[in-house]
Amino acid sequence: MERVTNIFVADAGSEPMQSVDRVAAVEGGLRGDRYCEGRGHYTPFDVCEVTLIASEDIAAIDAELGLSLSAGQHRRNLVTEGVDLHDLLDHRFRVGGATLTGTRPRPPCSHVEQLAEQEGVARALGKGRGGICADVIDPGRIGVGDEVVDLGSTDRTDDIVARLRSED
Repeated sequence: MERVTNIFVADAGSEPMQSVDRVAAVEGGLRGDRYCEGRGHYTPFDVCEVTLIASEDIAAIDAELGLSLSAGQHRRNLVTEGVDLHDLLDHRFRVGGATLTGTRPRPPCSHVEQLAEQEGVARALGKGRGGICADVIDPGRIGVGDEVVDLGSTDRTDDIVARLRSED
């Protein structure tokens, strides 16, 4: 099943990530998280409302490089299982009671490596394993174990093509 396995938030830009069981997705991000509250390290320059990373990528990094990222050192909000996150780019998707849209890949930065205090973290996340950014479209609660459901493309062209095909 495609689902959320962990949720992390941090009160401010350089604060440690805190694991939570549930969080409110609101306009601007996750309530209590640094970027939603305007206290992120890169605010206002490079804000992702919500960040997602695949647990499979975390496990591969741990196995290949011996880096421990499972306690939130990756600095991403939602950890997923069974989800190809890149398939969610330019798509709407439901997570728990919230609807998000995937906006762009999330590249790593040197700041994440400094906070993780593990050399190689940024490089490891840079191999297509950095996850994605998403915006909150419809607010709602997200919890560990919630299913991730792809609701389709945000590209109106896809909607038009589908409608035209259905008229045949």
